[in-house]
Amino acid sequence: MITPATRIGQSTAIEMSRAEAEVKAAVIIAQQAPRNLETARTEMQFACQQYPLAEKAFFSYRRGGDTITGPSIHLARELALIWGNVQHGTMELSRDTALGQSEILAYAWDLQRNSRSSQIFIAPHIRDTKQGKKSLTDLRDVYENNANLGARRLREAIFAMLPAWYVAEAIEICRATLDAGNGQTLDARIEEAIEGYSRVGITLAQLEKKLGRPRDRWNESDTTELQVIFQSVQRGEMTRDEAFPPETVTVSEITGQHNEAPQ
Repeated sequence: MITPATRIGQSTAIEMSRAEAEVKAAVIIAQQAPRNLETARTEMQFACQQYPLAEKAFFSYRRGGDTITGPSIHLARELALIWGNVQHGTMELSRDTALGQSEILAYAWDLQRNSRSSQIFIAPHIRDTKQGKKSLTDLRDVYENNANLGARRLREAIFAMLPAWYVAEAIEICRATLDAGNGQTLDARIEEAIEGYSRVGITLAQLEKKLGRPRDRWNESDTTELQVIFQSVQRGEMTRDEAFPPETVTVSEITGQHNEAPQ
């Protein structure tokens, strides 16, 4: 006996059949038209030498007292596209507004090798703010929160599915592309970085402290690091204060200043 809870509508049944047939067809096509490894590698090398991709290829964010960096979801999607015969994505399986959380699936599937990496996780409807954790109730806020958390898991799924040598070479080329500076001289890149950070309230002194050396000793890797951090702040992966914590003054310093005798 079919109960109301288990009844499937005609349109839903048709969609399920269509999706099943689509997956079967994709697997057959992948088997009949396998990827060419040399072609995939050549296309990857060309793509990673393009500055617009390289400047979005890395992320940086704060966790505890450490800065975590790595290859971004933008690079993961590009590599999956070039690798070919791959399906990937995220799917919201359920949403519980009473508990304030969603259940989400992130997956990456190599149809040719039948290699699949997937993860089901719980996404709390919460956002961290300076004032503490904030519960999300607006549908747009919940959607953006789920999309952000889903992108992180999707990145992990894609990189787990792709060959390690392929990913490692892509990362190395993207780093070299950033270090080359898109045809700019080192001095021009340094001035551009200083000017860009100054527009968001970050001083040269803060940049020098971040890199651990004065401006006249910066090299290509330093400007690349500043660029990755700037892009991460722009994308909202970490805040300006997380990247460059404001200077703090201790109570003893304040007391000492107040107790100084006038000259």
